[in-house]
Amino acid sequence: MASVRGGRADPVPGAGNTRARYRRILRFAAWHLTVTWWFELVLPRLGLARVANRTRAKRMRRFAQRFHALAVDLGGLMIKVGQFMSSRLDVLPPEITAELEGLQDEVPPVPFPAIRALAEAELAAPLNKVFAWVEETPIAAASLGQVHRAQLLPANAADTGLHQVVVKVQRPGIAEIVDVDLAALRKVGGWLSHIRLVSNRANAPALVEEFAQTSLEEIDYLNEAANAERFGADFENDNRVAVPGVVWERTTRRVLTLEDVTAIKITDTKALLAVGIDPAQVAPVFASVMFDQLFTNGFFHADPHPGNIFVTPVTDTSAEHPWRLTFVDFGMMGEVPPSTRSGLRKLLIAAASRNGKGLVAAISDVGVLVPSADTAELERAMTQLFSRFGGMGFAELREVDPREFRDFAVEFGDVVRSLPFQLPENFLLVIRAMALTSGVCSSLDARFNLWDSVEPYAARLLREERGNIVQDVAQEALDVVGLALRLPKRLDGLISTIEDGQLQMANPRLERQLARLQRTAQRGIGALLFGALLIAGSLVRADDSALGNMLMLLSVVPLLHGLWVGRRR
Repeated sequence: MASVRGGRADPVPGAGNTRARYRRILRFAAWHLTVTWWFELVLPRLGLARVANRTRAKRMRRFAQRFHALAVDLGGLMIKVGQFMSSRLDVLPPEITAELEGLQDEVPPVPFPAIRALAEAELAAPLNKVFAWVEETPIAAASLGQVHRAQLLPANAADTGLHQVVVKVQRPGIAEIVDVDLAALRKVGGWLSHIRLVSNRANAPALVEEFAQTSLEEIDYLNEAANAERFGADFENDNRVAVPGVVWERTTRRVLTLEDVTAIKITDTKALLAVGIDPAQVAPVFASVMFDQLFTNGFFHADPHPGNIFVTPVTDTSAEHPWRLTFVDFGMMGEVPPSTRSGLRKLLIAAASRNGKGLVAAISDVGVLVPSADTAELERAMTQLFSRFGGMGFAELREVDPREFRDFAVEFGDVVRSLPFQLPENFLLVIRAMALTSGVCSSLDARFNLWDSVEPYAARLLREERGNIVQDVAQEALDVVGLALRLPKRLDGLISTIEDGQLQMANPRLERQLARLQRTAQRGIGALLFGALLIAGSLVRADDSALGNMLMLLSVVPLLHGLWVGRRR
């Protein structure tokens, strides 16, 4: 129930006084930072590391549960913080991400009079002058806004070709709440930047700014409308995908009017079967559409959870399928730069062909491994991983003895713990999108095998990439020729230096640099195993939470080592 002040419901649950809200967030953060400091730093120095290790999982779950309760109570950006944290599998343990991934916008709707007042102020006219009618009961209520069905006036309907629409209106006062929440989060980020245990692992202020940018874009409905049109243009000639049209005349920064495309929720298998749609046929099409966004278009829906994807039946008999996938909610979008997209395409091709060496090269191209990393052992590990587990579907992976995964981790433990690891821009959104995609697909078909969708897509990419092979080979040949032309002159200079007695074999500074480089290279081998275990865990967890969580927990080992130990000078 919404909180009440002076006989009126707060527009934002838990908002109350902004100063009190600010202090509450900081108190929560300070207490849990103190608890973490005590268990992770003080107790180990007192010889009680076993106590910290034994209670760590329980403490992490308790923190996540308490944050979940705080987020639901406060609303505003706190729910978004929890959702953001649930996607940060690179810096947070699975006990936290697993608890928070189910955090939804569990907030009551704003009373319609407050929504009406804000919408009329934004549109500069009474609602009955701009819409034929607006339903007072919302069809969706979230922490930042809520959605109502409406119908355009006949003149507007004739101009736009749309009749039934949905009107998304921001919650009154949310801009002020966002400002307060971001101020508190920046304060906490500043605290974290002074704690070596955290600062060596992640750039907390940068994470806060990344979250702030995403949040500010999400409450700018003009930005969301532009995203919807760009996404629609990418799939304009693709009969697999539908995107709601934007009614720009009824759209402002705080009010968004879109075509009403509500249909069957993608994971509602009973409703799909009732209209003659086989859910098992929807899964590979959805996976392929997401692959197109990530590997071809470079502009992708970063929040493809079931509530944002509908299956819309169509009557077009010429269509390959009598339905389309309809995407909504374009507030959270990701963009993959061309260089990263090229690396991802190579990664997909190598994974589909079970090519361990090619996969490692692609990971380097994406930017996850530093160029100086020694990848020989990683290539051997990936080859062995593919030979044993490559191509397995969810059901088959579930039958694998967990000891096999542990044995693999032990065998390549040193390799895993010695890799330099970094994440390119937007890569976490890619991971989030793919994790949600695999979860949706497994919900549609328990026997769904991601490889079945990857292989044909990768084969098409490979055919497209062949056109670039000649150019790549020619460039490599030119590089070799250039090196050969410069080599005699460089050898002459080296011989002259030796004959003059000027060659010095001892160079302390160089030795330190080489030692540092060696440590960096040694850290490089585990990044892909981190990613492999992480992705495998997210895939398996849909069917077997115990095995999935174990794999994701194992992935933290190389990550912690790479981010903590590898930064020493």
